[in-house]
Amino acid sequence: GGGCGSGSGDGAGPSSAGGGGGGDIEDLGGGRGGELCSYYEALEAQGSDAALPAAVYTLEELKELGRGKGWCPYFLARHVISFANVVVYNYQYLLDPKISQLVSRSMQRECVVVFDEAHNIDNICIEVMSINFRMPTLEAASANLSRVQREISRLKESDAARLNDEYQRLVHGLANSGALNASDELAANPLLPQDILLQAVPGNLRRADSFVLFLKRLVAHLKKRLQTEEVVQETPLAFLSQLLHEEDIEPKPLKFVAERLRSLLRTLQVTDVSDFNPLLLVGDFATLLATYRQGFCIIIEPYDERSPALPDPLFQFCCNDASIAMKPVFERFQSVVITSGTLSPIDMYPKILGFEPRAVHSFAMSFSRDIILPLVVTRGADQAPLSSKFDLRSEPTTVRNYGKLLLDIAATVPDGVVAFFTSYSYMQQVVREWHALGILKRVLEHKLVFIETTDVLETTMALENFKRACDCGRGAVFLSIARGKVAEGVDFDRHYGRAVLLLGVPFQYTLGRVLRARLEFLRDTCAIDEADFLTFDAIRQAAQCAGRVIRGKTDYGIVVFADKRYNRADKRDKLPGWIRQFITDGSLNLSSDLAMHRARQFLRKMAQPATTAETVSLDFEQLRRSNAYVASAATATAAITSHPLQATGQQLPDQPADQPERFAVEMDEAEAMEIAV
Repeated sequence: GGGCGSGSGDGAGPSSAGGGGGGDIEDLGGGRGGELCSYYEALEAQGSDAALPAAVYTLEELKELGRGKGWCPYFLARHVISFANVVVYNYQYLLDPKISQLVSRSMQRECVVVFDEAHNIDNICIEVMSINFRMPTLEAASANLSRVQREISRLKESDAARLNDEYQRLVHGLANSGALNASDELAANPLLPQDILLQAVPGNLRRADSFVLFLKRLVAHLKKRLQTEEVVQETPLAFLSQLLHEEDIEPKPLKFVAERLRSLLRTLQVTDVSDFNPLLLVGDFATLLATYRQGFCIIIEPYDERSPALPDPLFQFCCNDASIAMKPVFERFQSVVITSGTLSPIDMYPKILGFEPRAVHSFAMSFSRDIILPLVVTRGADQAPLSSKFDLRSEPTTVRNYGKLLLDIAATVPDGVVAFFTSYSYMQQVVREWHALGILKRVLEHKLVFIETTDVLETTMALENFKRACDCGRGAVFLSIARGKVAEGVDFDRHYGRAVLLLGVPFQYTLGRVLRARLEFLRDTCAIDEADFLTFDAIRQAAQCAGRVIRGKTDYGIVVFADKRYNRADKRDKLPGWIRQFITDGSLNLSSDLAMHRARQFLRKMAQPATTAETVSLDFEQLRRSNAYVASAATATAAITSHPLQATGQQLPDQPADQPERFAVEMDEAEAMEIAV
């Protein structure tokens, strides 16, 4: 096998690529009248011979290849992972235990794992180990159990031996008997590999009927716990104690629920696994609850704080310790690299991920000229302070000055401008007031205005039209959210982003109970102060927004930090070095009118064509004064001179006699290029 880059979207289950929805695929056609997936069967017929020519394959190219050969592209990608040199996929394929055991188990210890854009890796680790559900999920789980009961009754009449065979396997233990195939979607286990139990399933879960009754009691208890009128926050141990007292359910059987449930669905030959997701979610929760005691908490909220009059209970099994999901990766692979352009401050990550780094490097970016203009705007033209602090954000003066700043930028900066708000609710409030003040109408005289919404389709269409407006010369402003999809994954390179406006510091909602629980854990376990973590988290989001406009060394843009708190050293020093290196005393504590004066000077400078000297980092004269370059050039010349062909006086075929000298010069230039880069 050659190099294979397996790109992937968010779908993680085998059904995400169109062919085969899980279950025991080999048996789907037997006794049920089900149809086999022709793409999967064709791939299985090839067996280990289903190889790919050496190349780099994107997800679309794999799908095209699958159509041409009649193979399932998803299972093909999983098959060739064992032979590929490079595999590119989402973090979840390695961090989420339910997925990694299916997709990534063939990777060897010698693999080099690179987490790119890893500034939010701690949030991903917490997300994959947390479970949330509401009352509709539990109602759907009850419906799933009723259907499972009907399927068990049907199977007793038609094929009772199948249920008996499963019972015998359970006596010896699922993992030891191989009851769950490693390639089966139902083999996914929510536990980390080292925590999976290998002993036999407890007796009260072996009979299918008894297991269903066990699950019904568990779901009924969860429904009762959700019917609360007060917020509940407790440890997993306290929840287990109440479960034992009220339902007589001991912790040990709960550890086997996820594994036992998947075995039962497999025995019942369930083909539409996705229909049973609510019940599978409850099973995963039960297993995680009984396995992990430290680093987790349970929070039950009877209503959303934004609409307390509307009952909408939410059950949250929250992971507070990001190191739980990362620990197996560090133990399994010998080389793990965590990198990002906004990994700052870098010393925070070993603390929250729980590891001791072998090497820590922060690289400065070399630019031929000052292509970034950071401006810290602390007040408006009327000298009123600018800030998104809770006590100032809704002040009419603050809203008006933010609008005036956006208007000035739209009138000064050509092409595309991106403005980031701290939250959706604040953006809606400010845009509504801007409309009432007539500010939006004045902005539209200079540029079109597009807005990010919670609807993915609407936001995608808005981005397409934003780029069309920039391409045709009309120019546009895109109003976005600092923690939204646009801030994380959309590049506003070249003329699509000549300026970024950060309207405030994007702190998280500090009164949220899930965040408060995590802050308490970090304070007690990692010795990280709450204020330090909140500032670190907010500044890394701000840096991510700022990086949307600088996507290469030939790009340039203005970054406006519109909040007086950015003028403080404790905030500013947490920005990445490639932003800090351009911050001078003249960039700090500016009013909006003075900032626009600086912006016009910068744009006039950037409009001038770059000279040859500005397009290279080092010229040859500077290189020849470098001891490292002189030594490497001499080594290269000596290597050529001492080559056996030179010693014997032989010449390469079709090469002129002066080729060695000219080759040495070319090697010098290659060395110079390498050092310059």
